[in-house]
Amino acid sequence: MAGRAGKPYPSWSMVPTASRRESRPAYAKSHSQGEYVFDQGWADAWERAGGQYYPKLQIAAPFSPVPGPRLLLRDREQAPALIAALEAVTDQSGLSSAHATFIDPDEVALFEAAGWLIRQGTQFHWKNDGYASFDDFLAVLASRKRKAIRKERAAAVEGLTIRHLCGAEITSEHWDAFWVFYQDTGARKWGQPYLTRSFFDRIGETMGDRVLLIFAERDGVPIAGALNLIGDETLYGRYWGATEEVPFLHFELCYYQAIDAAIARGLKTVEAGAQGEHKLARGYAPVATYSAHYIPDPSFRRAIADYLVREREAVAEQQEYLGELTPFRRGEQQQPG
Repeated sequence: MAGRAGKPYPSWSMVPTASRRESRPAYAKSHSQGEYVFDQGWADAWERAGGQYYPKLQIAAPFSPVPGPRLLLRDREQAPALIAALEAVTDQSGLSSAHATFIDPDEVALFEAAGWLIRQGTQFHWKNDGYASFDDFLAVLASRKRKAIRKERAAAVEGLTIRHLCGAEITSEHWDAFWVFYQDTGARKWGQPYLTRSFFDRIGETMGDRVLLIFAERDGVPIAGALNLIGDETLYGRYWGATEEVPFLHFELCYYQAIDAAIARGLKTVEAGAQGEHKLARGYAPVATYSAHYIPDPSFRRAIADYLVREREAVAEQQEYLGELTPFRRGEQQQPG
């Protein structure tokens, strides 16, 4: 991934913010790639005004839009001191700002009390209401949506074999195939993928029982695949790709097969990545996500705060509208998070 003037971006550089037991890792970053909370407009505005936005401090799960705790606390009384430490690192290092992204909803008040700006976004999650099968899930949808999904699924898998692979079932050859899929999707969406081939081997070796690969094969040859990570209660969809264009196959591997896998494992939720209003018709409901931002410069902070007020109103209106578009029957409607 190239930076300004064609220079390569460095990897996320880890910065100590507190003891390892008390904080999520924080990173000094010279770009905004791999975050899914988009602040490039802030960076451009600050630099047009003569400032230097990068490097910044990032508190996040790298490359993954997964909501969760960003402050590891024994009790909430420790929060002010830990947040103050993040501010001190930012100020003492001469950084423009600090950003805690996809924070747990319970942490919003902690950051807000410290004066950080709160930004709201939207993801689309599928909720398991105790379904025993995919048909049980379909039963709570409106008839027209139910028929549309069945039609999509049948078209997507015609002539193909779908395989779920986990743990020791995943071989180096499977990762070779997935690497091709990842490269194809990454090249089309981002310009140049930022994960390496060895990354996939590493997660297979160190956390293989938490990895679920879903492949579509034609005559025994994988033509598409989706990578998922298995949490205690949630299935996380991360990357997908294909070497053959098949209508609806993306929806099948990334959304419907993920639902199948979650039901089979008794998982409560499927988080199929960032954005994607097309997930609504597939039974995924809008859910609010949050990030917190420390902006030391008073003028820059006022400008961002004003922007966030208007953005928050637009996001709230959008979530209300999107919540009305889900395919559930009246009375079965999942509420926006």
